[in-house]
Amino acid sequence: MTTPSALERPTGVPFARRMAARLVLSPALALSLLPPRRLRAVLHFACRGAMPATAAQAKNARDAMCAVSLRCAGPKGCLPRSLGAALLCRLGGSWPTWCTGVRVVPPFTAHAWIEADGRPVDEGVPDDYFTRLITVAVASRSGR
Repeated sequence: MTTPSALERPTGVPFARRMAARLVLSPALALSLLPPRRLRAVLHFACRGAMPATAAQAKNARDAMCAVSLRCAGPKGCLPRSLGAALLCRLGGSWPTWCTGVRVVPPFTAHAWIEADGRPVDEGVPDDYFTRLITVAVASRSGR
């Protein structure tokens, strides 16, 4: 039997990438239980020294998280999916912009996602669809 969330799971994720995604899945689930202030502090610490993730790196990380976890692939798994994808990018030395926010178009909905090059990664919505409340990005190297 095919479930709707199984239809969203990407295929063709290499074995090594799936194993790395499994490695970060438990920490991502644990982080998703933290209050926002503490979560932001942990993520700021985690992204120190990283390079900004490219759109391809961020998409590959997101796809890998969806491939290893039905929860992450489902519509209510946005927080662990975004956290896992960010941590997976970090294992490779990069960091996407991690965001959490709301959809203000009715119905009101909270959401978490990752961005690369200033655009949401694989969300299927316009760039301005969500209002950002918390973002964690790599610190600018220009001293701004």
